[in-house]
Amino acid sequence: MSKAPEDRYTAEPFVPAQAKDLDALRRAAAGCRGCPLHRDATQTVFGAGAVDARVMLVGEQPGDQEDRQGAPFVGPAGKLLDRALAEAGIDPGDAYVTNAVKHFKFTRAEPRKRRIHKAPSLREMTACGPWLAAELALVEPELIVVLGATAGKALLGSSFRVTQTRGTVLEEEIHGRRERLVPTVHPSSVLRADDREAAYQGLVSDLKVAARVLT
Repeated sequence: MSKAPEDRYTAEPFVPAQAKDLDALRRAAAGCRGCPLHRDATQTVFGAGAVDARVMLVGEQPGDQEDRQGAPFVGPAGKLLDRALAEAGIDPGDAYVTNAVKHFKFTRAEPRKRRIHKAPSLREMTACGPWLAAELALVEPELIVVLGATAGKALLGSSFRVTQTRGTVLEEEIHGRRERLVPTVHPSSVLRADDREAAYQGLVSDLKVAARVLT
């Protein structure tokens, strides 16, 4: 079978039509072959949380720990995010967390060396878009918190700049639904920051904006 051109990659054939629950989506996503990222990843990492969650947090893609454990935001960035949410007044247990891309994209300097995160391309984000659309249709969140530039581009287009919109409330048409969104940085960027405390407080400040929207 000839390989499809990259611009034709899409998860759409793997997304069950009119899925009734998140478990059905999760089971289907485990077999997704909509783009080449599944070849090297350990497994699909689908979203997690309650179907009636008021807020959906959308990140970039699974990291190394998420890929190994099969759950989103279970690594160091996820632990930092939980702490920031709680400090901002949002119960992490009341949120639905997911990523724009469901497979870990990485590179290695040498065989058997540490897997180094590599940002997904816009085409890979677009290919994975049907899964995010299906999650939004079932969860129907009151608010989407956009975690970082990659998630923002996946939801809002390639012109998105997190530095220009973070901490503001946007209203946009997303996958056929009118959504309210609050962009902020990805928690992994806080861990990489030279002044980690200042970066963390900036994240908390943005999440407090989201908390006010939910009150």
